[in-house]
Amino acid sequence: MSRPDARIPEHPEPHEITLQAVLEALVDPVRRSIAAQLHRAGEDISCGKFDLPVARSTATHHFGVLREAGVIRQYYVGTSRMNTLRADDLNSRFPGLLDACLQAETTTPDPEP
Repeated sequence: MSRPDARIPEHPEPHEITLQAVLEALVDPVRRSIAAQLHRAGEDISCGKFDLPVARSTATHHFGVLREAGVIRQYYVGTSRMNTLRADDLNSRFPGLLDACLQAETTTPDPEP
């Protein structure tokens, strides 16, 4: 009997991703920044390559929240933990939600008169 690789973190199946979990994950500006950086890059990024204003231990927490919510998928390449945005899964569950959240991240409100 083969044992699953202990280094591969658990991820929710697409049908297990909930709106509540996704919204709670993306309400935090650091986590939205991670999703936006993945979206802009158009490719997978290792944890250490993100531009984040938090300590490494705090970043690890944010990656975990995003993974558990189903926003990102993580896997290893050698010793690097890679991250990919689960855009297809999110768009099939909640059409337009990810795009709306990422658009809101890049849109700045007009100053009040």
